[in-house]
Amino acid sequence: MNTLATRIIRATPALSALLLGGCAFVSLTDAGANVRQSSAEDVSQCKLVATISSQTKDTVVLDRNSGKVREELIVLARNRAAEIGANAIVPVAEQRNGSQDFSAYSCP
Repeated sequence: MNTLATRIIRATPALSALLLGGCAFVSLTDAGANVRQSSAEDVSQCKLVATISSQTKDTVVLDRNSGKVREELIVLARNRAAEIGANAIVPVAEQRNGSQDFSAYSCP
């Protein structure tokens, strides 16, 4: 009794786990919450700490929502900036293929 329907039913939990496991869930850390997303004008009196790169999955079987990918990239950049002592980030390029570069600044 190994019908196609039986195989599909048996495979559903495994396929669901694979699909959900590929989803990125990024959380803003407490330190990252102290880092703000700024514009180039906002950081004119700040010290450049580093350029950082954020990466997340932009495709999990299908292309992910670009707004969600953008949000995750910003959260990752804020978390990383906090780790290196910065308190502001400015995107230096548009997101592409699930990655984006940011300049991290220390502002008064």
